[in-house]
Amino acid sequence: MISKQLLVFALFILLIEYYSFTAIRNVLRHTNGSLHSWLFILYLILSLVTLWSLFAFPHYGRSVWPSVTFKYFVNILIGVFIGKVVVAVIMLFADILMIIPNVISFLFSFKNHPVGSPPEGSRFISRFTFISQTALLIGGALTASLAYGMSNRYRYQFKNVKLSLKDLPDEFKGLRIIQISDIHSGSFDDPEAVTKGVEAIMQEKPDLILFTGDLVNDRAMEIVPYLKVFNQLKAPLGVYSVLGNHDYGDYISWPSEKEKKENLEMLKQHHSDLGWRLLVNEHVLLERNNCQIALIGIENWGARGFTKYGDMKKAVAGLEGIEVPVKILLSHDPSHWEAEVRKDYQDIALTLSGHTHGMQFGIDIPGFKWSPVQYVYKQWAGLYQQENQYLYVNRGFGFIGYQGRLGVLPEITLIELA
Repeated sequence: MISKQLLVFALFILLIEYYSFTAIRNVLRHTNGSLHSWLFILYLILSLVTLWSLFAFPHYGRSVWPSVTFKYFVNILIGVFIGKVVVAVIMLFADILMIIPNVISFLFSFKNHPVGSPPEGSRFISRFTFISQTALLIGGALTASLAYGMSNRYRYQFKNVKLSLKDLPDEFKGLRIIQISDIHSGSFDDPEAVTKGVEAIMQEKPDLILFTGDLVNDRAMEIVPYLKVFNQLKAPLGVYSVLGNHDYGDYISWPSEKEKKENLEMLKQHHSDLGWRLLVNEHVLLERNNCQIALIGIENWGARGFTKYGDMKKAVAGLEGIEVPVKILLSHDPSHWEAEVRKDYQDIALTLSGHTHGMQFGIDIPGFKWSPVQYVYKQWAGLYQQENQYLYVNRGFGFIGYQGRLGVLPEITLIELA
């Protein structure tokens, strides 16, 4: 029995293909015979491969594809598919705008404009050709932009944030914290570029380095080629980390539950191999000149359908009887902030998250930021404040799926406490 979700998805694909085909056919009818045939064949091949990939990639998985081949192939298909979606949206909107006046004309003056004979037919055809060309131009420009975005996947951008936290002891004022998130080591294909990003971090001489989850895409072994790169991260107060949703291996099929658990234990061991202190629903006290603040680390906890592995009660257990003026939380998914932290843990001054990647696509300039991911995550990039509580969402060090960054660059965050 066909599920309702599958049926809706199939109708969505058919709508996209119909409007894309209509636009292509309308534009190509003005080309000569030979060029018309070759362009039409190219369009059909791309369409068939894209449709086939929607089945093949989930069914066969990433492991059967050569890494570089898979990445570039996926990027091409993502660009083609998104371009066709844009074309379909424009064409559908244009259809709606054209149908409305024709309906009104039919209802109120059907004697002058019989059904099937739109008024000013020649102008209607001319307008339709213009819309088709415009839709294809916009769709093609977006596809080309996504191809360009591949060159930005290692273009690390520093974001400098100064934070004044209530009750922060003088001993911790001026503390320099580096936050990185979403490394996704399984997506990397340029160790030298990654090394330069790590070296850029160390040039800032941070007092504390914090990693907020997703060290790998699926498997613990993905970080192995980069252990000698990321173990260069050192700081006087230490390097601390938490797990993200991808670290649990939930998105691939395992031969057995035992192997999945062994993968997670191996990943935890790799955190230790890197010299990072992995916080698994627990906390540590950071000390400077006999003064302490608390650093809390929770397993992945998401309010958007992701498995809630995190346990805040366990993570803060024991802090009740200690006078700690400031508490900092590492929680991979920013939806955790409003769903639980803001409601039940108002003594946590700062929460650091990642997860969204800023969708690796959008507009991110001083004074303005936009990405489609904001319609899913209210807090998706940068700094947010509610009363005396702050949330910072890192845009991610790595990438997954789309092998690039368009408008939203990979991020290294430097937070200075005041």
